[in-house]
Amino acid sequence: MFPLIKKVSLLLIGALILSGCAKSSQSSSDFSSNDITFAEMMIPHHEQAIEMSELAFQNTSNSEVLKIAQEIGDSQSPEIELMKSWTGVKESTHAGHLMEGMLSEVEISELRAAKNDAFDLLFLEGMIKHHRGAIEMAKDAIYSDNIEVANLSASIMKTQEIEITLMQDLLLAQ
Repeated sequence: MFPLIKKVSLLLIGALILSGCAKSSQSSSDFSSNDITFAEMMIPHHEQAIEMSELAFQNTSNSEVLKIAQEIGDSQSPEIELMKSWTGVKESTHAGHLMEGMLSEVEISELRAAKNDAFDLLFLEGMIKHHRGAIEMAKDAIYSDNIEVANLSASIMKTQEIEITLMQDLLLAQ
């Protein structure tokens, strides 16, 4: 009889552990108001980085700048789609010009008008500034209780720190 009680006890303990795991994974799919704010601010921030990157394909032939621009678009477009899929995220009603690292309309206009070496300089300096702002924004979300948000913010920080180093090296080579 004792082995049966032991088996039932083990089954109950296992069930409690599994139900606790199920509950914690359920709560990890919920998005806090801070998670939603992070996404609603990061989406227009990423959109501006993509806009800047698209200008590179019109305004320069520098293969290194074009490579970085391509990498930025390739990484940030899926991140935008991911954040837009989160429950509670609404379409931004502003272009995010008050966020850290965002280029002003004047800076974007100057970037649009610049060509070749002048473009490369403005692009690299502007994108470094832009990435630093995104890293600061991501720091606020890295400790999210939602694993998806925490992982995305960590990925943004890591990727953009690497890209900043590459862009700084390109600036030094100019």
